[in-house]
Amino acid sequence: MPPITAEEISQQPLRATPQRIGALTPLKLPVFRMLWSTWLIANICMWMNDVAAAWMMTTLTSTPIWVALVQSASTLPVFLLGLPSGALADILDRRRWLVATQFWLAGVAIVLCAAVALGWMNAPLLLALTFANGIGLALRWPVFSAIVPELVPRTHLPAALGLNGIAMNASRIIGPLVAGALIASAGSLWVFVLNAVMSVASGFIVLRWRREHTPNPLGREKLISAMRVGVQFVWQSQRMRAVLSRIAIFFLHSTALLALLPLLARGLKGGDAGTFTLLLAAMGAGAIIAVLFLPRLRQGFERDQLVLIGTLVQSAATAVMAFAPNVWVAVPAMMFGGAAWITVANSLSVSAQLALPDWVRARGMSTYQMAIMGATAIGAAVWGQIATVSTLQASLCIAAVSGTLAMLVALRLVRDHGTDDDVSPAQPGWSKAPAHPAPGEGRVVINVEYIIDPARAAAFLIVMHQTRRTRLSEGAIDWDLLHDIAQPERYVEQIVDESWTEHLRRFNRATAADLALRERRLAFHQGEDPPVVTRYVVQR
Repeated sequence: MPPITAEEISQQPLRATPQRIGALTPLKLPVFRMLWSTWLIANICMWMNDVAAAWMMTTLTSTPIWVALVQSASTLPVFLLGLPSGALADILDRRRWLVATQFWLAGVAIVLCAAVALGWMNAPLLLALTFANGIGLALRWPVFSAIVPELVPRTHLPAALGLNGIAMNASRIIGPLVAGALIASAGSLWVFVLNAVMSVASGFIVLRWRREHTPNPLGREKLISAMRVGVQFVWQSQRMRAVLSRIAIFFLHSTALLALLPLLARGLKGGDAGTFTLLLAAMGAGAIIAVLFLPRLRQGFERDQLVLIGTLVQSAATAVMAFAPNVWVAVPAMMFGGAAWITVANSLSVSAQLALPDWVRARGMSTYQMAIMGATAIGAAVWGQIATVSTLQASLCIAAVSGTLAMLVALRLVRDHGTDDDVSPAQPGWSKAPAHPAPGEGRVVINVEYIIDPARAAAFLIVMHQTRRTRLSEGAIDWDLLHDIAQPERYVEQIVDESWTEHLRRFNRATAADLALRERRLAFHQGEDPPVVTRYVVQR
C-alpha cells in the first residue's frame, strides 16, 4: 500500500453537520484511522506491560505499598517529564518524535525480557524498569494528543477523542486478557516479548505517515523558553485551570481502585490472575459502552454536570468494590467505574483541546496529562500506605467519600467562564510585524499609548484586564498598564518580551479570539490615528 499523506484529509472532507456526527465518524478519515490503530496497539502494549508488572510484583512481595508503587512508577515520569516532552513536541517534527518514543518503549521491553529470563528480577529492579517504561509514555502522550486535532475537523474532535477513549479501554480489555493468558500458560517473560514486538511494529506503522513538517521561520524555540510560555498560557487560561483542578481531583481519588485492584482480586473467592484480568476487562467494557452514549449525554448535560455525575458513580463503584464478596458483585461495579472514568476524562479532555491553539497544544495537553499522572502517582502511594497501616476496605471508603467532597468544592470554587473562544489562527495580514533587523539580545519593551474618554475608563480597564491575560499567554514576560496623572485620558500599555525574536513570535501566535479582543480594545481609543506604538531594547 502507498504511504498515507496528510493531504488526504483535505481531499476527502466530511460534510456531516455537528448534530449528525456519530461516535465512529472520524474513522472515515484514512490518516486518523491509521494513527488510531497505532494508538490502539500502543495501549494494548501498555496494559500488557502494566498487568504483567503488577502481577509479577505480587509474586515478589505481598506488601501493599510495593504493589501500589507499581502504579506510581508507571505514572510519575509523565508528571516529571510532561512539560519538557510537551515543549519538544511543539518544537520538533511530531512524526519523528512519535516514532522515537515507540522504539524507546520497545527497548525497555527488551531489557525487561532479559532481566526476567536471566533471573535477575526483584522488586526494586521491577519498579526501576516500570519507571523507564513510564518515561516512554511521558514522551509519547503529548505529541499524540497534539496530532489528533490536525487529523479531524474541529466539529469531529469530541468524537475523535471519544474514539481514543475506546482505544484506551478496548486495550484495557485486550491487553489484560492477552497478558493473563500468557502469564498462565507461558509466564510473564512472553508478555514482555510480545510487548517489544508490537512496539516495534507500531513504530513502523507511524513511519508510513508522510506528515510535512513546516519549520518556524523564526527558528526553533529554546526549550526553557518554550516551557515557560506553555506554563504561562495554562495559568492565564480560566478554562485550563478549571479543567486541571477537576481532572487532578478525580484521578487522585479514583486511582485507589486501580492501584489496589491486584490485592482486591486476590481477596475475592477463588481470586487469581484470571480474576484480575476479568475485573480490568469489565472496567474497559463499561468505558466502551459509555463512549457510544457520550454524544447524547453531551447534548443533555453540561460539562460540569457530567463531571459530577461521573465522580458520584466512580465513588459508588469504589465503595462497592471495598466489600464485594465475589466476581458477581465486583464485575458490575467495575463496569460502572469504567463508564464513570471515560465520562469524566472525555468531557475534560474535549474541554482542554478546544481551549488550546495549535502552537501550544502539546504543551497544554502535557500539563493535562501531568495533572492526571501526578495525581495518580500520589494517589496510588497514599491509598497504598493507608491500606498498609489499616485495611483495603478503609482505604477505598476514604477515597470514595473524600473524592466526592473534593469535587463538589472544586466545582464551586474554581469556576469557568463557560464559553469556547475561537483559538484558530488569526487571518494572515491582520497586523504587520515590525520589519526592523534584530537590534540585540536584550529584552524588548513595547509601549502602546491609548487616549480614552474618562467616562468609559471603567469598561476600558475590564478589557485591558483581559488583554493582560492574552499578552502573557502569548509569551510576554511582564505587562503593566500606566495611567498619566497629568493627562487622565492617557493610558500606556507596557509589554516586556524576552527578546526580539520572542517579540516577533507573538505575532504568529495570535488567534481569532485575540483579534476580536484587539478590536474591542481599539474601539475605546479616541482620535483618527491609531494608538502610538514605541519599542525599546534594554541595553546590557
